Amino acid sequence: MAFRRANASSGMGVAEHSKSTYMELQRKKVFRYVIFKIDEKKNEVVVEKTGGPAESYDDFTASMPENDCRYAVYDFDFVTSENCQKSKIFFIAWSPSVSRIRSKMLYATSKDRFRRELEGIHYEIQATDPTEMDLEVIRERAR
Repeated sequence: MAFRRANASSGMGVAEHSKSTYMELQRKKVFRYVIFKIDEKKNEVVVEKTGGPAESYDDFTASMPENDCRYAVYDFDFVTSENCQKSKIFFIAWSPSVSRIRSKMLYATSKDRFRRELEGIHYEIQATDPTEMDLEVIRERAR
């Protein structure tokens, strides 16, 4: 039990595949989004799902579980008031209020370590219900 307790405070490890998938989103624009979940058996954060460049924000939000926590990165493209095409990467910590307490605690204690592994994140959003990560919220933050 002592091992588990120590691990919970320091956070989960990060699978190499999680880092390389994020790099493909960031540098090569291979993905629009990546959803990560904690694999408790492996004690690490793994890729659960990726969305191709043509997928919409609605596709992304529909992929998030209604009753369990996840981490996600979303590459948001927009046009500035000066008519410049820009892209900002959002890190979203999804922790719906209906998810299990254990899950919320596990994701909360692992978030900072995982987030540090992903260089180049522009904004972070903590969401407990879909309105907190609505497309308007993303647009507002990106500007």
